[in-house]
Amino acid sequence: MKNGIANDVALIDAGGANLGSVRYALERLGVDARIVRDANGLHGAQRVILPGVGAAAPAMALLRERGLDVALRALDAPLLGICLGMQLLFDASEEGDVACLGLLPGTVRRMQGSAGLRVPHMGWNTLEIIRESALLDGIAMPAHAYFVHGYATPVTDDCIASCTHGDPFAACVQRGRIAGMQFHPERSADVGSTLLSNFLRWNPE
Repeated sequence: MKNGIANDVALIDAGGANLGSVRYALERLGVDARIVRDANGLHGAQRVILPGVGAAAPAMALLRERGLDVALRALDAPLLGICLGMQLLFDASEEGDVACLGLLPGTVRRMQGSAGLRVPHMGWNTLEIIRESALLDGIAMPAHAYFVHGYATPVTDDCIASCTHGDPFAACVQRGRIAGMQFHPERSADVGSTLLSNFLRWNPE
């Protein structure tokens, strides 16, 4: 740790197109994250980030192929899933009817569109804080984040911030050392930068 910020951050390459943009967002916070492509790369990491853009089934297949599924379940360091990476933290996803990491209870479900309601959900939307968390320190309402997704998880006891697109869904979750952001913090301006900085300083009990 340096000035309270984790300086050994493992950024998992799970085939997501947002890998570079997340790494650049961390560089702006003074952290040079290392790219990890197998389970051995997680050794010694103070923080681990699982970004993702794409579909659940191929992403999970890649994690299993590289032994990262087992390693993530055994991880002691705080873990943050971003976008698809957050969805992979849950038990299962309807997208490809695939079993996921099972670190958080629940099933990721397809969002329902309607007249005037576009799915995938793309663009800026408003966060609503559900309960206090150190991950949300410094986030003042109204706060807006940038979303790109067609699947979402319901609002459960693990949800610390929600969003509404037709129905409410979990925008940010946290249970113990496990956290997730359905939106893209690396594309969410000051709100996203604050959230990433909070994660780098976060010391869950």
